Amino acid sequence: MANKDMEVVKGLDLERYMGRWYEIASFPSFFQPRNGENTRATYTLNGDGTVHVLNETWSSGKRDSIEGSAYKADPSSDEAKLKVKFYVPPFLPVIPVVGDYWVLYIDQDYHHVLVGVPNRKSLWILCRDTHIDEETYKSLLQKAEAEGYDVSKLHKTPQADPPPASDENPTDKGIWWIKSLFGK
Repeated sequence: MANKDMEVVKGLDLERYMGRWYEIASFPSFFQPRNGENTRATYTLNGDGTVHVLNETWSSGKRDSIEGSAYKADPSSDEAKLKVKFYVPPFLPVIPVVGDYWVLYIDQDYHHVLVGVPNRKSLWILCRDTHIDEETYKSLLQKAEAEGYDVSKLHKTPQADPPPASDENPTDKGIWWIKSLFGK
């Protein structure tokens, strides 16, 4: 099933998509701390149509973050195939790292979303709230499986309720990125 073309959302309303999304579950990846919790993304629409991306996570009680941008992979297409770009290391942004961000499913209220990549090595379940009901979660798992994802790799992300506040001036910006290279 992994060889079939992946279905993506068409006609994504970027303005409605903006705001904060909490990570409910994801495939573990080298670029996120293994013990990360309260992971979230905040999207802000820029005047040029690109999106400012702020990814935050808490590890061992400390906030870590990275900022980047997102843009449509093909501006003439109505498919929700985006590219995200971060500069690494975050504290001295010199190397651009670009990845895919495909919106595979979003509910009509823009409350929960399934995001993946074409090689099916990354998957995220995001929600506007810190928690999602089990029925919705299982429905998203089924949608991911139908797109060829091995959902047994999903790791649920611990979320506090209420979520922690952001520190507008983090002192250790990007340190998590270096630690993640060493499996921390």
